[in-house]
Amino acid sequence: MRENTILRKNRQGLKALTILLSFPSAEIVELAAQAGFDAISLDGEHGAFGSESVDLMCRVADGCGLTVVARVPWVEPAMINLWLDRGVQGVTGPRVESGAQARALANACRYPPEGTRSWGWGRGSLFNDTAVYLERFGSRDGFSRWANENILSFAQIETKAGYDHLDEILAVPGLTGITGGPNDFSASLGYPNQPDHPERVRLTDDAERRTRAAGKVVASDLTVGINLHEWVLEAGHEFVAAHRADRLS
Repeated sequence: MRENTILRKNRQGLKALTILLSFPSAEIVELAAQAGFDAISLDGEHGAFGSESVDLMCRVADGCGLTVVARVPWVEPAMINLWLDRGVQGVTGPRVESGAQARALANACRYPPEGTRSWGWGRGSLFNDTAVYLERFGSRDGFSRWANENILSFAQIETKAGYDHLDEILAVPGLTGITGGPNDFSASLGYPNQPDHPERVRLTDDAERRTRAAGKVVASDLTVGINLHEWVLEAGHEFVAAHRADRLS
């Protein structure tokens, strides 16, 4: 486990460069490191990830000096803990609609006394190795403090219910901030398939303003990235369009 590279870049006054993956590929992690990215983001809600593939992605990323963050399938302490035990150092909880959900998310990401994260045997807790805790962090408490300092937790506000309960969500200690979901948000407002609808944009802008005013951050304040899935599709469509009429000489 390494220092969270997103937070390290932020302390330098820079946004971290991330690449979002919806499927496992150790080779893409290595290529991303060579290309200069700072972190890998995994979509565990809609992507094709199991615990073993997440473990592999985190192991390769750590060897390449990259931090891994992830959107987990749903907000539930055991699910969040499973991903943290693999080595993820940032968690986005989808469809957060209440302060209680946000508290469950933030608490699951942090060891006591700041939260309720469970101690496990995975690489995310350095395999529960007391000797390593003593050597690198001075004590078990030293490791848990370091882990808490290097974790990110975001509530995804992607429904009208989440927006309506934003103040109680933002009041949760330990929550880093929020991120959005324009497609689901617009649908919950009664405008399906219209992510750019003016009402969705207005409410998102208001949510982001209130988040910053509350002393928390919007995920895009910390990172800028590309979605590999979308990038491949766009590049592929452009390539096909450019070469569809090519003929053999």
